[in-house]
Amino acid sequence: MNLMKRLNIFSSLLISRSASPKMKIEKMAPVLPISLETSSSKAAEYLATGQVIAVPTDTIYGLACSANCPEAIKKLYSIKGRDSAKPVAICVTYIDNVRKWGNADHLSNDLLNSLLPGPVTVVLEKTKELNNPFLNPKTTKIGIRIPDHTFINKVTEKFDMPIALTSANFSNEPSTLSVKEFEHLYCHLGAVFDGGVLSQGLDQNRTGSTVVDLSKSGCYSIIRRGTSYEHVVKVLEENGLTSC
Repeated sequence: MNLMKRLNIFSSLLISRSASPKMKIEKMAPVLPISLETSSSKAAEYLATGQVIAVPTDTIYGLACSANCPEAIKKLYSIKGRDSAKPVAICVTYIDNVRKWGNADHLSNDLLNSLLPGPVTVVLEKTKELNNPFLNPKTTKIGIRIPDHTFINKVTEKFDMPIALTSANFSNEPSTLSVKEFEHLYCHLGAVFDGGVLSQGLDQNRTGSTVVDLSKSGCYSIIRRGTSYEHVVKVLEENGLTSC
């Protein structure tokens, strides 16, 4: 066998080996700055098609999806690597929305307006309107947020349904303050909405919102201290609530 023929055979073997097995190329989520006029509308469109997106809030970056879409909630838990027994919160626009999705008849508007919008998650009993069996299946309660952040408020207003919201990280990882910190999640997301560095980039702000259970009339229970603990306790006690 002459040299040229040997080289041709060798080249063919190399090509066949490099082509098999086929490499799987994962599609990365587009990163869109929230400063774009169309960003909030695009985010609402992604949510409407059952996708999980990353969004900035007034504390940390979050993963968001439609709260009443079973497939979207299952996808959210899968991305997080999260036990379905661990609840996620929902994000809404107005105090009236808080009352629609959570039982807040025993709470005054003055009290709720003193806490929200802001870095606070209010835990209430779910109403029958929140009927996704995959959303917090191990509890009858739901945490509800109205972040003090213009972009996410525009998204919730345009989507006009509750948005499930949890931190943008794998379970047991630190919370994230910039989109660079969760790049390893991009391949699982529909889109990433970049709001820059949040909470001044300070590590002590990674604790996220203060979570308070207000499901019982006349008392409160702090579930997570978060970034607004002192403010929350002050407001609650000024309104006549005591620690449960």
